[in-house]
Amino acid sequence: MKKNKTLVQKNTWWIILFTAPVFVLLLMFFVYPLISLTITSFMETAGFGSATFVGFGNFSRLFNNSVFRMSIRNNLIWAGSAAFLQVPLALLIALVLARQPAGWRFFRSAYFLPNVISLVALAMLWRAVYNPYYGILNGLLNLLGLDHLSRNWLGELETVLPALIISYQIYVGYFVIILYAGTLSISKSLYEAAEIDGANVFQQEIYISIPALRGFILSSVTLAVAFAFRQFETTFLMTAGGPANQSSVMALFMHRRMSAFQNGMASAVGILLVIIGIVVMKGLQVIFGMRSAAIEDAQQ
Repeated sequence: MKKNKTLVQKNTWWIILFTAPVFVLLLMFFVYPLISLTITSFMETAGFGSATFVGFGNFSRLFNNSVFRMSIRNNLIWAGSAAFLQVPLALLIALVLARQPAGWRFFRSAYFLPNVISLVALAMLWRAVYNPYYGILNGLLNLLGLDHLSRNWLGELETVLPALIISYQIYVGYFVIILYAGTLSISKSLYEAAEIDGANVFQQEIYISIPALRGFILSSVTLAVAFAFRQFETTFLMTAGGPANQSSVMALFMHRRMSAFQNGMASAVGILLVIIGIVVMKGLQVIFGMRSAAIEDAQQ
């Protein structure tokens, strides 16, 4: 213990030297903007004119705005879909790929491919898929004799948000790679021992793979929810928040306030986005952590 303390003391200046650049960057690109954003959120601005201190006035106006409340709801739905749909789907695919079925190398690359394609290109692709007149989705429904189910998927209040969320699942490959990498760290001897004891594939995944991937699952959930709260491009390009603001999200609402030079309200949205995102991510981490712990207890 004393030896380690002495080493730290001897290398104090080297530690400061090598960590200083990171610390400076953190101050410049995170701490300072966050402080500036917080200060601006308590101000009311009109274009490029002088700012007036209004306290919590911007926050009060936001919560009295029905579009903003709908944006919060939509962001929470996005976050829920990321945690309870996208990550579990990625886990299922990763577990299948870990078994190395026929063509697993191809599918591993295919699932990740959308993550390297332009968001604009994918948004235009999905708009074409959902097109009410010549879209492949309605065409397929008509071909199957289900033409009564055909609709304007991005133009109707009931279907626009589910359609956007479904299109977002194409990015599942990002989390497939993370979870698949986690499966590579699991010793094969555990599966061999379980197979000798008579455990089938399903039991092996439940009692060996999933508990072993606990940390990877929590990391994936955290990233997925963070991406969901940052959601902007897909909504902006495919619906611009319509119809009737039914698909609006907080980032899009903030963009509109910035375009109208309402910097105080835009900053207030940014602060709330950070706070709500942190609370939701921590809550989901607790939920998934408790589930993983319950599986481990059942295993014992």
